[in-house]
Amino acid sequence: MSRLDDALAALRAQARPDQLAGMARFGLTGDGRLGLAVPTLRALARQFKRDHALALALWDTGIPDAQILAGMVAEPARLTAAQMDHWVAGLQAWDVCDQACLNAFVKSPLAWDAIPRWAARQPEFEKRAGFALLAVAAVHQKARPDADFLARLPLIESAAGDDRHFVKKAVNWALRQIGKRSDALREPALTLAQTLTARQEKSARWIGSDARRELSHSA
Repeated sequence: MSRLDDALAALRAQARPDQLAGMARFGLTGDGRLGLAVPTLRALARQFKRDHALALALWDTGIPDAQILAGMVAEPARLTAAQMDHWVAGLQAWDVCDQACLNAFVKSPLAWDAIPRWAARQPEFEKRAGFALLAVAAVHQKARPDADFLARLPLIESAAGDDRHFVKKAVNWALRQIGKRSDALREPALTLAQTLTARQEKSARWIGSDARRELSHSA
């Protein structure tokens, strides 16, 4: 058996079809989903270790659980921009998006330039990827200067009028994480949040009021 065959057999052995209906209520959908919990996927990732070829093959199965595992076993330094764009173009669910950002993309030297590229996309999960990656970067890219995040605030302002659930949630997430990153970023993030509360679009007002509430509380 190939490594891919081994991994798929391991995934299917842990399948929880009885969980799929409940997961779907939280937007955890996608064709072929097996119903694995994230801790189970992490355990499988430890078993298979980092293996970039396996990651690429797992992603191309289109199975959401396999795609989450792909992000966990990928070698971020070996990701190319084309591979990252290919993964984002195939997203079927918000958890696959967020796990790929957390486990693989944010650790790539190509991550920062991918943010505005994906934020400009139209499909819901592709656009979400840009803001999910920005949110994750605000937490995990410790060495990146605050000025870089300040320069990304216009992306948030531009996307705040998108009322699609999985976009606005990610835009809000990015704004909150930037504001919580440092004292120097909290005030600009709060200022933007306040601006958004006065916008006409319902999504912008929600993003602004929610971020303002959290950032004011954390002061």
